[in-house]
Amino acid sequence: MAAPILALKDVRLADGATMLFDGVDLAIEPGVKASLVGRNGAGKSTLMRILTGAIEADAGDRFMTPGARIVVVPQEPVIVGDTLLDHVEAGGATHYEAEAELMAFGLDPTKSTKGLSGGEIRRVALARAFAEQPDVLLLDEPTNHLDIFAIQTLEDKLSSCRAAALIVSHDRAFLGRVTRRCFWLESRKVRRLDKGFEFFDEWSEQMLEAEADEFRRLNKAIEREQHWMARGVTGRRARNEGRRRRLVAMREQKATVLKEARGSLSMGLAAGDTSGKRVAEAKGLAKAFGERVIVSGFSTRIQRGDRVALVGPNGAGKTTLVKLLLGDLKPDAGEVKLGTGLEIAYIDQARGDLKEGQTLWDVLTDGGGDQIMVRGMPRHVAGYAKEFLFQDKQLRQPVSSLSGGERNRLLLARALARPANLLVLDEPTNDLDMETLDLLEDLLADFDGTLILVSHDRDFIDRLATSTIALDGRGKVVETPGGWTDFMGQNPGFFEDRNPGGAKAVQTPRGETKKAVKLSYKDQRRLEELEALIASLPGQIARLDAELADPNLYARDRARFDRTMNAADKARADLAAAEEEWLMLEEKREALGA
Repeated sequence: MAAPILALKDVRLADGATMLFDGVDLAIEPGVKASLVGRNGAGKSTLMRILTGAIEADAGDRFMTPGARIVVVPQEPVIVGDTLLDHVEAGGATHYEAEAELMAFGLDPTKSTKGLSGGEIRRVALARAFAEQPDVLLLDEPTNHLDIFAIQTLEDKLSSCRAAALIVSHDRAFLGRVTRRCFWLESRKVRRLDKGFEFFDEWSEQMLEAEADEFRRLNKAIEREQHWMARGVTGRRARNEGRRRRLVAMREQKATVLKEARGSLSMGLAAGDTSGKRVAEAKGLAKAFGERVIVSGFSTRIQRGDRVALVGPNGAGKTTLVKLLLGDLKPDAGEVKLGTGLEIAYIDQARGDLKEGQTLWDVLTDGGGDQIMVRGMPRHVAGYAKEFLFQDKQLRQPVSSLSGGERNRLLLARALARPANLLVLDEPTNDLDMETLDLLEDLLADFDGTLILVSHDRDFIDRLATSTIALDGRGKVVETPGGWTDFMGQNPGFFEDRNPGGAKAVQTPRGETKKAVKLSYKDQRRLEELEALIASLPGQIARLDAELADPNLYARDRARFDRTMNAADKARADLAAAEEEWLMLEEKREALGA
């Protein structure tokens, strides 16, 4: 193995009395693409700053190959200069390199740096990073605010560049495509897996199970030592003192483990009253702003329980279509009929509901009192906030002091407390760690109401969506059953030659169709239905057979005999069909590694 180009050895860092890193080892060799994963607040961004030399650790060593060029793209890049080209060239790139990288990300080099969208800011920062010809790229949440096509462009750039890369991201599909090593920041240390991210979940679960076993063994050892001490066994004083010290040390170890135990989110959805079967029905929708056509002649029907994903390039009009479907915006042509009894909870990607000067307490209580109604029951705001991993000391802090992930969690906390039968989530995955995303996904999968999801997270869409509505940015809108993978499989050329204002249209890297890593929401639900059928039908068949075993049934009631015989035959046919379909879906799940 080649010598590392950047490495940390036995690094320790404390924030006051809290130890952030305790013996961290991390090494990146030339050309290696690695992920750095961990919960929000674990210290990933701080570890990145130690790697760059921006801050010094309290102890341990940092090594970098002399002359190596390290380039960082932070979570919130700042773009300066008069034009995008000015900003990229300021990093030391040649005029040609700067212009080429901007154009690769679909940007006009002469565009002003004023008034850029979140996606444009991210693409400019990435263009500058690649233009600087780095030896090591450190990317902190690089896919935030990017549309799917810009993410695919980034995947191609990373796959073809010679630089090593360490990437902090929550986007599973992205990490699965570009990384071949995983670093997991957990419990103040970094663990290493020399495989791609697709193996991370299984590996991390094994690690946690091993830790749980170790903790159980520690508890048993403490119990044995406490029993020995309680017996008051006499013996050599030195031996007794040694065992006493051992017991004290084990108690301290247990206290440390408990103190550092990973907090867990405890989300729940407040289900509103059941809506009508029809949630929204659109016929012949058309909407344009000047010469720019958003929707032209689009019709759809959203029914109770549907999970509808909206996809397309940034600026294609996804949020506009949502507003049209909810009746918040009047179409130029066509009509929308909303169902009855709708209770809507809406989380905006811009997080515009969070006002400057508001505290976390204000947001959760609407500015008054210390109670919040959660699923119809009053809760103290501090207790509810803890379920979303907020500490008491944060309650009176302004929301401007919260990180992106914390602001997103705060909006989720408020939205999920309110009764709703229609959830509208506009880019809900930005800044959330993977554990929170998994919990949110499970929550939404079990939600009894209807979901409208605007997202660029392909994996998240594939796991949840029952149908996908895609906008090409030129007025064409198409709906396909299933998630992103299903849509691209059935509409492979839909996004080609689209609006050049974004990154160029890119199919999945290396010409491959994205492989789902889990069953779709629809398939998973069908699998569960089949398992219930397979469990119940044998009992039903047995009861029918027992009735048919009555030798007098035919003579006594021929019509009933015929009904029972037909019912038994149908139940057997249903069982055979269910078992066959179950086997097919199980084989599909095994093939996906789900």
